Amino acid sequence: MTPAQQAMLADLSHRLDRAGIVTDPALIAPWERDWRGRWHGRSPALLAPASTGDVVAIVQAAARHRVSLVPQGGNSSMVAGATPPEDGSALILSLRRMNRIRALGEAMVVAEAGVVLQTLHTAALETERRFPLTLGARGSATIGGLVSTNAGGTQVLRFGTMRGLVLGVEAVLADGSVHDGLAALAKDNRGYSLDQLLIGAEGTLAVVTAAALKLVPAVAARAVAWAGVADPEAALALLRRFQRAGDGVESFEILPAETLAAALAHRPGARAPLAGAHRWHLLIEATAASAAAEPPAAFVERVLGPALADGLVEDATIAASEAQAEAFWALRDSLSDAERATGPAAQHDIAVPVDAMPRFMIEAAAACEARFPGTHASGFGHLGDGNIHFHVRAPAHVRDAADRDRWYAEEAPAISRFVHDLVTAAGGTISAEHGIGQMKRAELARLAPPGRLAALAAIKVALDPLGILNPGKLLAPVPPAQ
Repeated sequence: MTPAQQAMLADLSHRLDRAGIVTDPALIAPWERDWRGRWHGRSPALLAPASTGDVVAIVQAAARHRVSLVPQGGNSSMVAGATPPEDGSALILSLRRMNRIRALGEAMVVAEAGVVLQTLHTAALETERRFPLTLGARGSATIGGLVSTNAGGTQVLRFGTMRGLVLGVEAVLADGSVHDGLAALAKDNRGYSLDQLLIGAEGTLAVVTAAALKLVPAVAARAVAWAGVADPEAALALLRRFQRAGDGVESFEILPAETLAAALAHRPGARAPLAGAHRWHLLIEATAASAAAEPPAAFVERVLGPALADGLVEDATIAASEAQAEAFWALRDSLSDAERATGPAAQHDIAVPVDAMPRFMIEAAAACEARFPGTHASGFGHLGDGNIHFHVRAPAHVRDAADRDRWYAEEAPAISRFVHDLVTAAGGTISAEHGIGQMKRAELARLAPPGRLAALAAIKVALDPLGILNPGKLLAPVPPAQ
């Protein structure tokens, strides 16, 4: 621990309670590595504020002593966005103790940064409302992290990302001042939107402490279907039929047969939704918010029936019960864990225009396998919004720890550059919903337009001139102001 860090903790010992300063290495260790287990850092202390006032005190002390902070929620980042630096120069700022739901109304909920997404879902449903964003990590991901990464998930097709669901933000800026946007005014033209600026900023501009979030009516009825199709082109054609037939589709997920097989192997006792073999699979959910609307099952049958008759869909089934519907979704939610268990892979959270995605999925996979012999490429994810998780698996001989580490260090970066070049050429983005973090920082610098990079850097310097907030994420570390 550096003298500056020691002095900062001494200052804070008079403000934070006993649970607010953690220095036991064994307690800190789980929070020093990322979810994938590929990025490891070191931090001599973990700070756990219990209120916005505590965060203010921490940030002010950090500014006085020139100590960096790494804001952290559920630590479920896919791009090492909440992992501290390796040199121990930063303290972890954990928001998990700030887990109160401050207000819950008809159209809005105000939740602190440490509220777990699943907890928010449960609380909203008790008032017959819901927060319409979900993802596989809902049991650990926190509201602050979801805001800071502009999270997406499986319902973006209908409700959009966090950017469209956040009505206002409370955050502590790098100088210790508080931005309070929780009033969630429908009209407010006082210049730049600080709320929107902080969404997706990955904790590099401010520490999000709470958010006002949009609620929608709870689901009155839903239908969850599983379909088999020949290729992604057929999948997109089916999506367009659903969209022309009505606005009830909430989720439209695509996965190849091999990814389904990995999920089935990963979940003991799980069963394939369809009896036959299909090269591609679709998970479709339609909902209705009132009993007066067309029943979702009838809507889904109305579209799937003709699609089956004319051969666009090879086979399909609609879940006959909530238990079966949940079993379908359990397969989808397990994909990240299942893919991780299959072995090393260069993983890419990418998006291209929706109409271009089917061809991209096939052609990019073929191009990767041709360019890097022995690898195997495929993608799964949110076809409806053009966001696919595109993985290039290492050759079969890369299995032991030494080979895996060598492959990640020597081969995977070249693969990722190749994939990102393909994405950029297709008019897409190298980060659709996971953010940039540490993992994609160099690629953002390589591929983003110079004007965009200059604007991002200028904003960072303006709002965090000392460079103390989440250094090394999104952008290269900012030299501290003199």
